[in-house]
Amino acid sequence: MAEAGLQEQVEIRVQDYRDLRGEQPFDAISSVGMFEHVGSERMAEYFGTLRSLLAPQGRLLNHGISSVGGSKLSNRSFMNRYVFPDGELLDVGQVVLAMEAAGFEVRDVESLRESYALTLRAWVANLEADWDRAVELVGEARARIWRLYMASSALGFADGGLGLHQVLGVVPDAHGDAAVPPTRRDWV
Repeated sequence: MAEAGLQEQVEIRVQDYRDLRGEQPFDAISSVGMFEHVGSERMAEYFGTLRSLLAPQGRLLNHGISSVGGSKLSNRSFMNRYVFPDGELLDVGQVVLAMEAAGFEVRDVESLRESYALTLRAWVANLEADWDRAVELVGEARARIWRLYMASSALGFADGGLGLHQVLGVVPDAHGDAAVPPTRRDWV
């Protein structure tokens, strides 16, 4: 942020959404890479909390791995045991409905499935290129777990078994103004 000269305009936090109570309203919230840990049972609480934290015309970008029809990871699966304990992949349709029920106006849904397959393949290549350093940092067992997870996930995103969606929700003001340009082309 300092490099871009934005340190006075932007605040970046790594914080549990359940700890955000009575905060000053935010203009925007971006949730990336954690929605898989919310689950269907807490989804209404999650979106309700984030909605309550946004000022009028505020935005939420919810970025999460998805699965058609949703899927809860089996307790005996590799993914649940080593990577995403108690993880749950929700159907993007359920996400949109839950956001609307919490008071968001959903303005955009974007699938990044193919891009994420490419990203994961690049991460695997980077890990393998600096394998010795990775093993030094986290141990061989953990490095092998993450290589297997990323390689298998790349296949899941490539063949459509897994999805990755970004859903943009806004909070219109009292007059219904969301302050969002009408099309993506107009977004700058």
